[in-house]
Amino acid sequence: MAILSSLRRRSAAISVAAVAGATAVGVCLAVSSASAGTLSGSLYRDPSSAVVRWVAANPGDSRTAVIRDKIASQPQARWFANFNPSTVQSEVSGFIGAANAAQQIPVLAVYEIPNRDCGGASAGGAPDLNQYQTWVSNFARGLGNQTVIIILETDSLALLTCLSSAEINARNEAISTATRTIKSANPNAKVYLDGGHSTWNSAGETANRLRAAGVQYADGFFTNVSNYNSTSSEANFGRAVISALNGMGISGKRQVIDTSRNGGASGDWCGDDNTDRRIGQYPTTNTGDANIDAYLWVKPPGEADGCRFTAGSFQPDLAFSLANGAPNPPTTTPPTTPPPTTTPPTTTPPTTTPPTTPPPNTTPPAGDGCYASIAVNQWAGGFTASVTVTAGKSDINGWTVTVPLPGGAVTSAWNAQVSGTSGTVGFTNVSYNGRVLGRQSTTFGFQGTGTGPGVLADCVTS
Repeated sequence: MAILSSLRRRSAAISVAAVAGATAVGVCLAVSSASAGTLSGSLYRDPSSAVVRWVAANPGDSRTAVIRDKIASQPQARWFANFNPSTVQSEVSGFIGAANAAQQIPVLAVYEIPNRDCGGASAGGAPDLNQYQTWVSNFARGLGNQTVIIILETDSLALLTCLSSAEINARNEAISTATRTIKSANPNAKVYLDGGHSTWNSAGETANRLRAAGVQYADGFFTNVSNYNSTSSEANFGRAVISALNGMGISGKRQVIDTSRNGGASGDWCGDDNTDRRIGQYPTTNTGDANIDAYLWVKPPGEADGCRFTAGSFQPDLAFSLANGAPNPPTTTPPTTPPPTTTPPTTTPPTTTPPTTPPPNTTPPAGDGCYASIAVNQWAGGFTASVTVTAGKSDINGWTVTVPLPGGAVTSAWNAQVSGTSGTVGFTNVSYNGRVLGRQSTTFGFQGTGTGPGVLADCVTS
């Protein structure tokens, strides 16, 4: 999978100038009475994110419970930041397949534009714009056809100080083309372009840059990935940008706000040394604001900015500082609709003998060992499968699941090593999910072409 990249925050000097520009615009619209934007549904929690892996590997750490409950439990963006044109399609399709199997909306952050971060702590990207378009085309082929959220190239429009006018025009064309490529591959993709944040460029200037980069082809723009500004400040800024776009004849665009680290004080751009930061509003598509499609955790909490630790590295001290003292996540209340009170009709049972093949287990086996159950999402020409591995009464320290696949072929897998592609396919645990406590479960998944497997699979311990 692509590495998670970190983003360098802007200096105080830039922020001061940006505040003056934002004040000059002076636009503040009333909050719409609509309940939400155009997105609805639950967001996908990546089971192989850096924070989830750290929690699994450090069960006895004094910081683990707080990090697990307030950060690892939440959906965050998966960053695609490696220049890997030959493998990006399979990486994307694996991630999308897992989200589709969970019937949740994945968030993907694309961070591959050439000369990204103007050579700062997160420098890198594609070697040139032609190779960038090749990478984007391969990325888009893995997106499937369900709803996905694409955060396209953080800082690419707000930070242009290192580019000439010709280079800016070329970048704008590249981002516009990337947007249309993604939309063509998956019409249900929601694509958002870089809107900086409320203490950087003015709303009018931000709207001009969005228009030049083809926001008319996108669903809107994102803000605050590169800062810690309050949600209310970002919402006011977003309404000013939307108003400016409307004045340009570009309507219907909406905002998403990164709330991953804006629950505490703002100030210095670098979060590596700050202890007054807190995680902000938990990720949701239920924003209560028709201008805002989602509050997202784009920048994963606990990953370094690059001023003290390596950019993008997960630092448990940072994660604990962000989460400690923050409110607990909202709990999901099960539906309260009572069952129907009408008496079901009585029917005469069939006289034919039912088949003797037992259904798959739905509870752990009484003894030791493990068992596996499969949920399949089939479509014309392909499928994804989500597999749950459950331990018996005792802990296990490794597992292998064999799946009969006579009518299909595996193209990618996640959270497991795969052996074979068709016929009888084997899946073995990876380093972080081989140990499963008694009566507990772990999951993996795979995607393929043709017909997916049935619901039965064999599981053996290593």
